[in-house]
Amino acid sequence: MTLAKSKPKTTEFDLAPLRLESFLPYQLNHLSELVSDALSQLYAQEHDITVPEWRVIATLGQYGTMMARDIANHSRMNKTMVSRAAASLADRHLICRTPNPNDKREAFLTLSTSGKVMYSAIVPKAREFNAALSSALGEEERAQFEKLINKLTAKADEISSRKD
Repeated sequence: MTLAKSKPKTTEFDLAPLRLESFLPYQLNHLSELVSDALSQLYAQEHDITVPEWRVIATLGQYGTMMARDIANHSRMNKTMVSRAAASLADRHLICRTPNPNDKREAFLTLSTSGKVMYSAIVPKAREFNAALSSALGEEERAQFEKLINKLTAKADEISSRKD
């Protein structure tokens, strides 16, 4: 009687290690964090606002009146983070909250006059930062980058919306 040799079971620890430096999700997150940190230097020190607070201000500056859930969807932040940022901004009179008459748990958010002044002060600096960062790419590279970002965004959206 001969025993069949069984192939040893491969475990996750037998696999080659994942090199984060060449792992696309890590690369994108790393770049995003570097850019976000550098950009926050434009507004954090002078205006004493956090990254989530800036995203709320920037979104309201772009779209006008919105609810926290809409800001969360647009900015890809969780609703709790948006709500905390909005509460802090409202306490500092940078945004106005108007209760939603159809749902008292929600409020319409808009920039206050002070919020608009802050937004107007930061936007030119943000545009300069964008131009400086974009200067690393030539015109054709920039167009190709936009195309690639759109393709990756669409694929990530497709993957995240799949139901098993």
